[in-house]
Amino acid sequence: MTPASLLARRFAPPIASLVAALLLASCGESQHGGFHGFPPAQVTTLVMQPRSLPVGYEYVGQTVGSKEVEVRARVGGILEKRLYTEGGWVKSGQPMFLIDPKPLEARAAQAEAEVARVHAQVTQAERELARLKPLAERRAVGQKEADDAQSNLDTARAAEKAAQARLDEVKLNLGYTRVNAPLTGLSSRAIKSEGSLVTANETLLTLIWQVDPIWVAFTISENEQLALNKAVAAGKLVLPKGNAYDVTIKLADGSVFPRKGKINFADTRVNPTTGTYEMRAEIANADGALKPGQFARVQLKGAVRTNALAVPQVAVLDSAQGKFVYVTGKDKDGKDIAVVRPVVLGDWVEQDGANLWVVESGLKAGDTVIVDGIARLQPNGAIALGGAAPGGQGGSAPAAPEAKGNDVTTGKDGAKGVPPSKS
Repeated sequence: MTPASLLARRFAPPIASLVAALLLASCGESQHGGFHGFPPAQVTTLVMQPRSLPVGYEYVGQTVGSKEVEVRARVGGILEKRLYTEGGWVKSGQPMFLIDPKPLEARAAQAEAEVARVHAQVTQAERELARLKPLAERRAVGQKEADDAQSNLDTARAAEKAAQARLDEVKLNLGYTRVNAPLTGLSSRAIKSEGSLVTANETLLTLIWQVDPIWVAFTISENEQLALNKAVAAGKLVLPKGNAYDVTIKLADGSVFPRKGKINFADTRVNPTTGTYEMRAEIANADGALKPGQFARVQLKGAVRTNALAVPQVAVLDSAQGKFVYVTGKDKDGKDIAVVRPVVLGDWVEQDGANLWVVESGLKAGDTVIVDGIARLQPNGAIALGGAAPGGQGGSAPAAPEAKGNDVTTGKDGAKGVPPSKS
């Protein structure tokens, strides 16, 4: 007998025993209906019921002053002094800059002298007319002389008015050498320093923003606006009349600004550059807590989804083909199994701390969705129903009235998700 045959005979019983053990394990798996010998996964389910759900929307916004004014020099000259604290609050009429007034003071003195000179001419013309007019009536002098005296007086009076107007203009410009704040608000840095030459109506000195109230500008994409319009037209979505949303501002650090706002502008025109609709919220800001230029997230609440189906976030899974959920089904032997159901999701809804997805398609009323125990599920794998999640009812359910609270809770083996940002 060869060495190979001796080895085969020596190890034949152990190999036979191993094959027998595998067959027994296979039989055990079949008898228990599990996977690799495990029992069916214990799951919690939720029956889909149409209901009304409040929905919110979130967009990236930026704060801007409700008024923004460019402070410019209205007369030319040398910037002599800065009279305000850069970046601080200024009140309407408060002096901010001083332009060297001496050249205009000299021009004002010259204009006053011109007014005095012309006034003397008027006085002389009045005396000349007063002397010649009676003589002309007595024909002691020609009428032409009297008429010329009247013309000289009219010319002198006109010259006096012109001189007075020039004086008023110089005085007005002299007042412009003191640049005052046109409104109450938050100032910016001084763009020109002392000693700089400024040009009338051209040189920008600083900016002032009115920040009470403050505005938060944000945009909505054209695609999203069209989707909202279609949902409203189909009766699936009800929006607040007159854009009367409940506006909440979330700051960059995640904190929520304590004061609510309101929509004060919604453009009906699509910006051809960005392909978006512009919107703007207004918020009281007497304490100046919000500054112009801050980035924030604008949350709009007040819309309602009618006859909507919603699933907990924990029940939604991702695959290469898209998002899906597990629903309960039956195999050929009538046993409960987990069936993959692709879904198309819509708005994100948060109710009483629970995160829900509105389902646009893929589910219908009466479908039973698995919301707990998902970690052990396999497509078409056996399951053991452990009861309904809070708010779930067995069987097919009719349309429910508007829900005032949350009907579901997240599963204990799933974490709450983060809503998608809409920018």
